[in-house]
Amino acid sequence: MGEYRKILLLLDLSERSEQVVAAGRRMAALSGASVVALHVVEYVPVESMGESLIPSVQIEEELVKRSREKLEELVLHTGLERTICRVEAGNTKAQILRVAEQERADLIVLGSRERHGLAILVNFTEDTVLHAAHCDLLAVRLK
Repeated sequence: MGEYRKILLLLDLSERSEQVVAAGRRMAALSGASVVALHVVEYVPVESMGESLIPSVQIEEELVKRSREKLEELVLHTGLERTICRVEAGNTKAQILRVAEQERADLIVLGSRERHGLAILVNFTEDTVLHAAHCDLLAVRLK
């Protein structure tokens, strides 16, 4: 384990996010690292179905706003002082890798779910990040 200066926490804002926060908080305390909490709003294109449909830009902006509020609430609730909160919109895997590079993260902490059956064959976010990240990765087994 190296000396970490900046830790990137990947949070999906589910109930299990607190497990990822706890692991990241412990790693930050051990190494004196700063923490960046990241949530990515996956862009879902919406086809126009007439004037009654809210433009997709407004939908995305609202999702980002709500996610930012929830992320900041989670960070405060879990006691992560001096944490930078970031919410990005776009392809989850691409945004994670972009932010990790941009923030110069030394360690990425994310949740990992147990998979069974056909789910084993699907390329999940944690697999992509594991193989493409420029830094260490800590996968927290979610219970």
